[in-house]
Amino acid sequence: MTAYVFITGGVVSSLGKGITSACLGAILESRGLSISMIKLDPYINVDPGTMSPFQHGEVFVTADGAETDLDLGHYERFVRTTCGRNSNFTTGRIYETVIAKERRGDYLGATVQVIPHITDEIKESVKKGAGDADICLVEIGGTVGDIESLPFLEAIRQMGVELGRERVAYVHLTLVPYIATASEIKTKPTQHSVKELRSIGIQPDILVCRSEQMLPAEQRRKIALFTNVSENAVISAVDVDDLYKIPALMQAQGLDEIVVRQFQMQLPDADLSEWAAIVRAKLNPEGEVNIAMVGKYVDLRDSYISLTEALLHGGIHTRTRVNIHYFESQQIEDQGADCLQSMDGIVVPGGFGDRGVEGKISAVRYARENNIPYLGICLGMQVAVIEAARNLAGLDDAHSTEFNRATPHPVVALITEWQTEAGKLEERDESSDFGGTMRLGAQKISLTDGSHAAQVYGQSEIYERHRHRYEVNNNYRAQLEQAGLRFSGLSVDDLVEMVELPDHPWFMASQFHPEFTSNPRDGHPLFMSFISAARQRKDGELPRAAEA
Repeated sequence: MTAYVFITGGVVSSLGKGITSACLGAILESRGLSISMIKLDPYINVDPGTMSPFQHGEVFVTADGAETDLDLGHYERFVRTTCGRNSNFTTGRIYETVIAKERRGDYLGATVQVIPHITDEIKESVKKGAGDADICLVEIGGTVGDIESLPFLEAIRQMGVELGRERVAYVHLTLVPYIATASEIKTKPTQHSVKELRSIGIQPDILVCRSEQMLPAEQRRKIALFTNVSENAVISAVDVDDLYKIPALMQAQGLDEIVVRQFQMQLPDADLSEWAAIVRAKLNPEGEVNIAMVGKYVDLRDSYISLTEALLHGGIHTRTRVNIHYFESQQIEDQGADCLQSMDGIVVPGGFGDRGVEGKISAVRYARENNIPYLGICLGMQVAVIEAARNLAGLDDAHSTEFNRATPHPVVALITEWQTEAGKLEERDESSDFGGTMRLGAQKISLTDGSHAAQVYGQSEIYERHRHRYEVNNNYRAQLEQAGLRFSGLSVDDLVEMVELPDHPWFMASQFHPEFTSNPRDGHPLFMSFISAARQRKDGELPRAAEA
């Protein structure tokens, strides 16, 4: 039977519940357990798909096409588990399901209430997401004391009673600030956070205390005394310069052993050798590159967290230190692309809306004309097609209908129907709701024989995840190919998935999001190849434009 670890947070948000959950999952997995992971989010949106990246960070897309919280990206990077639509539940989704049941008459005329109907739905959702894993780690978003989190906290309290403490453990993450002017570590915020949690009936088994430095014994004893938690279960979560050091840091303090002991499991010791190898590779690079990321949400780095990590994974597997420099595409639009001249590679990520699009197109042109390795993701592929149409094929004012409905050359446009990987026909139009109207999830892609893409992947068929509405207009493919653009990847229904420039040292762009399937242990062939090309350019092994 599945055991559950519930991870809550207090004092302030953004303390690292997602990373803590993922790292605990990685340690438990290394001890031979199968792990499933769930994020419960208290906001009323049905999913994060329509939320601004400035507010919520990136939307992580699962293989089965769910638009989810970015913490699921952490889960998949740390644990060899595949998350799906039952790995992320929001208040909006829970209420939507309950209301649909009420409309159908499923509750037999009962007055539908938060308790038991909402909390029962939460519990059923958690059990559904857990599957048949040995341990399911469930992170509750927000902080204790938030009014919108109460139904989730009540539901996990009930699960502790119903399943027993040998199958349920509670981990609470808190802040232990250091007040520099007083030269003191303050435990009071943690005390109050646990008091708030206990007031709703949850006694934490483990406290993970976020602090600038390891907690001294005196503060650990004080926290344990005031919170009714064993002193050895007060874990320090200190600031580190590398996320991938955290599993070893947690394991050294016995975090996994406390959980295993509570669940009365007999397991081998944790084997974190893979994580140690990753840390060594990052600490001992054999080369260095500077990569430009030209985006429109660069003020919030979490907007591109999976892409940032995927680039770093490419560096791990090529023994290269990857320095990522973020450029606001609107700034390039206003001031030109000369700021990119010292970069060894250029990445243009996905995005929505017309702000900064011309800046992204300028970045593509700069990479093409100066033989700088270029990697385009989603919109980064579409702007590459637009740039080629304008400047190689001579199609003046070519554009996407997303940004210019009146363009004379709609080389990127909205298609009205497409086929999913399961063979289902999906339809959409310009009046469709934003939520759920995109091509989403993992789909099969056929790579052209002899293409650079096929060489990089080492196979002719791949599966990658998508999140977009607009597609390359097939009516312009022949004209663009004649101008020198190669369409090296196609979907099952003949939609463009990858483009490249055969005469360029390294120029590839994908309609899909390869960053969603990259992880530090395995890397991803596209990012490893891109970082290798950037390193070759830095080392003078790739040709440069005469004027560069």
